Amino acid sequence: MISRIALLTVLGLAVAGCSTVAAVSGDPLSARWVGQEAGKFFAAYGPPVSDVESGSSTTYVWRGGYRTRKEAAQYTGEGKDKKLVARARTAYLVCQVKLVVGEDYRIKSIDATVDKAGRDGGPTWCEQTLDAAK
Repeated sequence: MISRIALLTVLGLAVAGCSTVAAVSGDPLSARWVGQEAGKFFAAYGPPVSDVESGSSTTYVWRGGYRTRKEAAQYTGEGKDKKLVARARTAYLVCQVKLVVGEDYRIKSIDATVDKAGRDGGPTWCEQTLDAAK
């Protein structure tokens, strides 16, 4: 009975460790910026639009990467059966992220709060703008 409990405990810890690692490595923004100095981020992309201190950390909101992009009309079918699915339009792109920075001025977390999906399943606009699309 004790060996079963020990085995279940070990398996539970292994599964918990795997899910934690998968969540962090799946986010390109976190992989690129967590652990870096916030000064390096702001020097490269400009100052934050707001900041709020809470205990030993500060939460910054950064906004940038403004651009317009023309998106072509989308059709289904061919020839006479061709039907319009989506009209051509202009997309207005912007990236907004929330950075949590510790006392040591290193980024503890980064979350995109305003973002646009990439074309054809590619990197998002924030990933492209903040050098995380590699």
